[in-house]
Amino acid sequence: QLQLVESGGGLVQPGGSLRLSCAASAFTLDDYSIGWFRQAPGKEREGVSCISANGDNIYYGDSVKGRFTISRDNTKNAVYLQMDSLKPDDTAVYYCAAPRGPLCAPLIIPAAFRTWGQGTQVTVSS
Repeated sequence: QLQLVESGGGLVQPGGSLRLSCAASAFTLDDYSIGWFRQAPGKEREGVSCISANGDNIYYGDSVKGRFTISRDNTKNAVYLQMDSLKPDDTAVYYCAAPRGPLCAPLIIPAAFRTWGQGTQVTVSS
């Protein structure tokens, strides 16, 4: 069974950057599209970005467009989320997930994903 593990979270000042990683155990990620989500306290889980298995299709949520960049390195079995120009509103637990189907879609919704990591905390604060 595919298992996903996120890493790279932490505390960063507004305007700073972080890079999150999503790794898989027992499976190679190059067979899977991967999405990133986040959930802040008291808020619904929000789709951040998704990348197709071959990297040809990439989508972003409106709140992160122009600031976050998703990428993948199938030789390292990892998917990354580079987060720049971070704001306090970006504070949340960030999750990577694999979708039920093979592809990403422009609308990144949690119900379309079936396998989730445990999450990594990102806190943006001065």
